[in-house]
Amino acid sequence: MQPATPSVAADLPVRLLATQSEPQDAPESCAEDVAAGRIAVHVERVVVEKRARRLSLWFAGYPVREFHVALGREPVGDKQHRGDARTPEGHYVIDGRNGGSAFHRSLHISYPNAADVRSARDAGASPGGEIMLHGLPEDAAWVGREHWRFDWTEGCIAVTNEEIDEIWELVPDGTPIEIRP
Repeated sequence: MQPATPSVAADLPVRLLATQSEPQDAPESCAEDVAAGRIAVHVERVVVEKRARRLSLWFAGYPVREFHVALGREPVGDKQHRGDARTPEGHYVIDGRNGGSAFHRSLHISYPNAADVRSARDAGASPGGEIMLHGLPEDAAWVGREHWRFDWTEGCIAVTNEEIDEIWELVPDGTPIEIRP
């Protein structure tokens, strides 16, 4: 088996991690490669459905993983300005990460976009920023999977610490994220 050339590999939504030209034990399926860490699947997009409190990871046009999420304390409606405790709605990009976050780990969402800035400016306000997809604070990690039953963030999107660890590995910087009502 020849390694993929860089021009071909750049077009694939997977990254081949193996460096051997011939594996000693050929896997039966791609799923075995993923499970063994020889192929790392990176999702193509992230979709958050606020009303459903659901975040889904999409690969090859299909949702492949879903998580319950907690949102800003005022979850209904689009973020209007700094301090409104709303989670923004729209099309953004994952554009950074913080492995030392107060919320275990966090992925930065590119809010505000140009339309958000214009809307806030027209209202005489600041749009805010620092919207993240993050885990739970250390002193609240015990809540675990039940965290989503209460909207508690300042406008961010929260999952469990185990879930943000998984998302961290699967979602590279530059991945589009759509946040729907």
